[in-house]
Amino acid sequence: MAENKTQPTSLDPDAVIAEIADETRRRDVETLDALLRRLSGSPPVMWGPAMFGYGTYQYKYASGRQGEFFRCGFASRSRDLVVYLMSGFGGLEDELDRLGPHKTGKSCLYLKKLDAIDMAVLERMLAHSLAVMAERYPA
Repeated sequence: MAENKTQPTSLDPDAVIAEIADETRRRDVETLDALLRRLSGSPPVMWGPAMFGYGTYQYKYASGRQGEFFRCGFASRSRDLVVYLMSGFGGLEDELDRLGPHKTGKSCLYLKKLDAIDMAVLERMLAHSLAVMAERYPA
């Protein structure tokens, strides 16, 4: 069975953050890092060269495919900050309406910059996602 393409690496998350040239983006990444450390209770691990992952869970699909991935995380992409809410957005419709400018994918929340969104709403969304993941995938 094929492994996930995205795997944990030995990259130092603090070194990755320090290399972000744009001061505003670096500050946003530091803010997300602090928030996810606090909410997850886990230090970040770099998954691939750019994804910051917090906590892990083991999954197994009906097809037999299984693996490990992070419970929540984010990446600093060239155009957006991508926050990964691994539980998806079910039950978060009202929060999405209050969040501020964003786009969504299946479990990806795309943000341009943090000062344009309501951080209390983002924190509630992340806490909800972590609670759902803890219920689905107990440690």
